[in-house]
Amino acid sequence: MSASVPQGHTWTRKVKKEDEEEDPLDQLISRSGCAAAHFAVQECMAQHQDWRQCQPQVQAFKDCMSEQQAKRREELQRRKGQASAHH
Repeated sequence: MSASVPQGHTWTRKVKKEDEEEDPLDQLISRSGCAAAHFAVQECMAQHQDWRQCQPQVQAFKDCMSEQQAKRREELQRRKGQASAHH
């Protein structure tokens, strides 16, 4: 039975690693098209350890996300309008 314990342990670690890769926030940022801007913020923070020195990167990420949210809102409204027209 001791042979099955390491397999179980390995399987658990793999699942945990997959869960880490499936972070919902990372998925959202990746789908938004703003991953490069987010990465720039992370890189700046890692380098400077002070968000005040990373304001250009933070602003660029904020602008990107705001633009993407506006596009998504427009798309949802357009779809809602199309769905209403079909009823």
